[in-house]
This record gives sequence, structure tokens and C-alpha cells, in this order.
Amino acid sequence: MSDSRIGISLILLLVVTCQITASRLRIPAIILLLPAGLLAGAVGLINPSETFGPIFRPLVSIGIAVVVFEAALDLDFTQLKGIDRQITRRLLVWGVPITWAGAGLLASTLLGLPAKAAIMLGAILIVSGPTVVNPLLEFARPNATLMSILRWESTTLDPIGALIGVLVFHALLASEYDHPVRFALEFAFDVIVGISAGILGAALLWLVFRSIELSNSTRAVTTIAVVVADTAFCNVLRQETGLTAALTIGIALASLPGLKVPITEQVRRAIGEMIIGMLFIAISAGVSLYSLRTLFWPSLGIAAGLMVIIRPAVAALATARTTLTYRERIVIASMYPRGIVAAFTATAFSSRLTTKGLAGAEDLLPTTFLVIAVTVTGYGFTAQPLMRWLGHR
Repeated sequence: MSDSRIGISLILLLVVTCQITASRLRIPAIILLLPAGLLAGAVGLINPSETFGPIFRPLVSIGIAVVVFEAALDLDFTQLKGIDRQITRRLLVWGVPITWAGAGLLASTLLGLPAKAAIMLGAILIVSGPTVVNPLLEFARPNATLMSILRWESTTLDPIGALIGVLVFHALLASEYDHPVRFALEFAFDVIVGISAGILGAALLWLVFRSIELSNSTRAVTTIAVVVADTAFCNVLRQETGLTAALTIGIALASLPGLKVPITEQVRRAIGEMIIGMLFIAISAGVSLYSLRTLFWPSLGIAAGLMVIIRPAVAALATARTTLTYRERIVIASMYPRGIVAAFTATAFSSRLTTKGLAGAEDLLPTTFLVIAVTVTGYGFTAQPLMRWLGHR
């Protein structure tokens, strides 16, 4: 079906159907979105390339940035203190390199990927993100400490993981990053670009809201417009720095007085769920069933290794010598699903690296998709039982 209007309508219909069905079954909607999109693409109901054309990837990038911005509105620096700050910092400092190395090693061992492709896949699988963690947290409803730690970790991991993925991608295509210092400087520059653009966007909103009397609806529309424009500008200037800019604006609006977004919690959640649903359906519809079938068991092994070995090791390091109970530590060890940013980066890099002749690049997207499906399903079905075990439900 080539008519884009039909394609968009079908995507929206599938999103709503999955959310209603999940509500009736009392499971997270994300568990249903991936197979729904995959089947819709396999039978030809949805073809993202035909529906959206060349603007598909820019639209996905902006959609992810809006979701990251919405999640960041809950990240108030004044509330991140003490043990929450300590554990979140450790999860990032220890988690990023350990997850990267662990995922790359698993990919090399179980898939037989060459070193360069394994390093790329490891970088892609660093990302968790609010697109998957927040819906699971809303579904499971842990205590305030766990909610704060896991939200901060997932939301800040999105831009960090995306930036690392972009830099690794360029490092595989060129020799300019052969020196690790140059690589580190490029990463630091991307972070600075994203944060600076986010600060400018937040300053613009502050100036407008202070100078002009606007209705709540106009303030909300203005805020979203600035986030989208800032994201698009950053991505043109430096690829995928828009996520960092969106995150920075969201944190600024959450932390600074006079910059609160006049959107009710219910409306924010509805917008976020709809965007997340559309992104999952659209991206999964473009994945080949054949490629999934041939890589299923090795990818299942990678997902299991990440869930059973790598994440618990990171959580143990991050929570060592803290006041968290052992049950709370188990919850942190049991919440690291991969999400839409991982799928997007795999989609963006796989075909281009394959075209450039990188051995194993054709396996990046199907493997990432399977890891997303397994981790989302596994964590989704264990979230509520864990909360009951903790006595939080």
C-alpha cells in the first residue's frame, strides 16, 4: 500500500490496538508493539520507506528527541541527591564501558562477528532509554528511590549511547580516529555542541516566557517547536547531537523556576506513548523475518548474557557499599531493556556499513532487533512480580 495516508493510519490503528490489548491483558504495551510491527511489515501492510520516503529517518530522530525531552521533564536536579546521585553516576561511569565491552565480546563469541562489527554492535547495545524504561516503570511502579535512579540512568544513556554509536561508525569508515585522544576529543565536542544548543534553547524559552504573556496552550506549542527546531539544527550540525540538546532543555525546564511546561501529566504521557508506539511499529516493520530467523539463537544468547551476566555485574558495582537493600539492588539489576534509539542507530548504520563492505554489518540490525524484543519481553514480564516481591504493589 503506497498511499502514505493509509500507512500512517494503519500505524496509528496498530498502536491503539496494542495499547488496548495490553491494558486488558495487564502487560506493558511495548511487548505487543514489536511483533505487531514486524508482522505488519512482513505481510506488506506497512512499508516505512514507502509511507514516509526520505524523511523517515529525520522524523524518527525528531520523534526520539521529543520522547527524551518529555522524559527529562521529570529529571529535577534538586531531587537527585545523596544515594540517588551516587548510584546513577556509578551506573553511567561503570555501566557504559562494561556494557559496551560485554556486548561486543558476546557478539564476537556467539555470532562470530569480526572485531569491527562486534565493537559497533556493542556500542549500539549500550543504549537503554526512556522509550522502554519509563513505560515499564509506570507499569511496575517501584519506590521513589528506584524510580529516580532508573529514570535518570535511562534518560541520560540515550544521548550518550547515540553519540558513542555515531563516533564508532565514523571511526570504522575513516582513519582519522585511529588515535584514542582524537576519538575522545570528538566525543567531548559532540557533547558540548548538544549541551550548548540545549542551553540556548532553554534560554530562548525563558526569554520568550518572561517577555510575552502567552496562554498555556501557546506556551506548550512554543516549547515543543523550540525542542524540534533545536534537535533538527543540532543533527544537521553534528549527527545525533540533537538528543543531548533535547535532554538539556528538558532538564532545564524541570529544574528552573518560571520554565514549567503547562502540559498536564496525563497529556504528556499520552503524547509520549503515541510517539513511542509509532516509532516501534514503523521501525520494526522494516525488519526482515528471514534475517531474524537465521540469527535467532545467537541473538538470544547475547540478550541472555546481557540480562543475566552484564547488567547484574554493573548493578553490583554501582550499588556496592550503599544503603540499598539487596532486593532493591536486584531490581536495578533487572531493568535494562534496549529500546528505540538502539533500533534507530542500528537501522542508520547497518546498511551504510554493509555498502562500505564492513564484514558482519548486515547482522547489526536483525541482532539489535532481537535483543530489543528479548530484553523488553523479559523485563516486561518480570517487572510486576519483582515489585510484589519488594512489597511495592
